[in-house]
Amino acid sequence: MSALVFGEGTSLESYLLLECTSGTIWKVADTILKIDGIKKAHVVTGNYDVIAFAEYSNIDELTNIIQKVQAIEGVEKTQTAVAMPKQEI
Repeated sequence: MSALVFGEGTSLESYLLLECTSGTIWKVADTILKIDGIKKAHVVTGNYDVIAFAEYSNIDELTNIIQKVQAIEGVEKTQTAVAMPKQEI
């Protein structure tokens, strides 16, 4: 059976998919970049308004990032997609 490989110092990654209130998407995208761990934020078309990329070292850090994102004025709903680390074959 394969095992997930977490090397020492390896960062974990997630994409945060945000739905925002009308007229707030650019402000949300700018504000989210001020949160530690958020590396990129893009206003996008489609089902979501902003997609942000986060790097962190443990689940507690991710929880903190999500809580800060959800507290931003204009953020109505979030969905987080955690990137799976490469599996050792």
